[in-house]
Amino acid sequence: MPLPININDLLHGKPVEWERLEFKEGWNPEAVLHTLCAFANDIHNLGGGYILIGIAENNGRPVLPPVGIKPTQIDAIQKELLNLGFNAIAPYYHPIAVPVEIEGRHVLVLWALGGPTRPYKAKISLSKDSKDYAYYIRKNSSTIRAKGADETELMSLAATIPHDDRVNQQAKVESLSRALMQDYLQQVGSDLARQAPNLSLVELGRQMGVIGGPDEAPFPLNVGLMMFNPEPWRFFPVMQIDVVWFPKEGPGGNKFSEKIFKGPIPRMTRDALDYIKRNLITETIIKHHGRAEATRVENFPYDAIEEAVVNAVYHRGYDTREPIEVRIERNELFVISYPGPDRSVRLEQLRAGRARPRRYRNRRIGEFLKELEFTEGRSTGIPKIMEAMEKNGSPPAEFEFDEDHSYFMVRLPIHPAAREVAESQAGVKSTQSRPESRPEWGPESIHYRIMVAIARFPLGRSGIAQALGHKSISGAAKQAIADLMEAGLIEYTLPDKPNSRLQKYRLAQDKKNAR
Repeated sequence: MPLPININDLLHGKPVEWERLEFKEGWNPEAVLHTLCAFANDIHNLGGGYILIGIAENNGRPVLPPVGIKPTQIDAIQKELLNLGFNAIAPYYHPIAVPVEIEGRHVLVLWALGGPTRPYKAKISLSKDSKDYAYYIRKNSSTIRAKGADETELMSLAATIPHDDRVNQQAKVESLSRALMQDYLQQVGSDLARQAPNLSLVELGRQMGVIGGPDEAPFPLNVGLMMFNPEPWRFFPVMQIDVVWFPKEGPGGNKFSEKIFKGPIPRMTRDALDYIKRNLITETIIKHHGRAEATRVENFPYDAIEEAVVNAVYHRGYDTREPIEVRIERNELFVISYPGPDRSVRLEQLRAGRARPRRYRNRRIGEFLKELEFTEGRSTGIPKIMEAMEKNGSPPAEFEFDEDHSYFMVRLPIHPAAREVAESQAGVKSTQSRPESRPEWGPESIHYRIMVAIARFPLGRSGIAQALGHKSISGAAKQAIADLMEAGLIEYTLPDKPNSRLQKYRLAQDKKNAR
């Protein structure tokens, strides 16, 4: 039985995280039992994991070529696994066991999906007289016994299966498209792609983990319908991405364009991103005095938009009747999804790029997106958005959700140079000079860096110094602040008290992006 992913991805850790992999040099039934129990409990909703028997490890990395196991062992191990699943784990649980050949050696891969009836417990020992059970979970790349707060959290997940991993009894197996399934297998380079044409739809769906239920009454899982049904909105209303563009007047005007993208998750996501890239991303060329090379910047860096949209697709609630909305205004771009992040996420941590949710809303969607290399998962999306904005020379991205975590919004401010062009095209007049219109005030200048630093929120002199990477305000920075004040580009937050110790600087109100 082939695996639905490329075995090389398992060995080289891309896009599968190492905490979802365990290597065993030989068959150790007790250790394997505990790891299977941990993957079945799937406390972080990562989609379970894989155990590769016959491969040694060194510091978490596989040692190749594999040690391998004897072909005669494989059948015996599979029989013992069946027995362990019925008699050593409660409730009963069985992984998918797949023999593979790697560099001429035989290896047994156990694919352990997150279980549908967690929490699971396993025998502490397989000795003859042992009757005690315990709960096991994964912590980083280790299997540990769940105790204290970990056990309490695991208990809170009892019978709580993520929406994408639930059986959908309103659909039929035939609702899954074999063509879409085979196309996916080809894209990820799965060995299963060669076998797929000869398998029944149920067999193929079982091996891809998108069909559940007993043999006499199989049903597709929600994730299967989202990924491999050509019209998933029939099962999940408002499963779509709305791209709304207000070209000139902004949301208060009468003119805007709207494009709605539907379809299986991979197609819907690609189509929306392609449309944005072709129609809404512009490039501005900044020429520098005394230097031949010009700087090219995007109004909104595509890499940041891609991360924000894929993040929304990954984490939105598919049982919520709200679309993902990408909203492009003259001075900013928003990506809004519902509901907000996991309750464990704190806004201040997220804004600092350090948010680490305790669990993920859509464990199976995340797994498929990672196989397609849309995302790496593991909370890397927010730091990548921040990095893309900084690399483009744009003001920092902003992130927002309310106290009830009912929505999540990413705001990408337009690049200042692109804003100048946009305002010019929209007929916005200004008698004030701007830093991008002066060659000496280009993206590498201290004037420009100060403008970017205070674009997000007002800063005092010490705050500006820190944003510039200095311990205290320098003479050059003081002069740059004076230049920007004289040009009318920045202003005091306390204009009537210029010498106040609480004084800060902000972008001049007529220059700030519309909020």
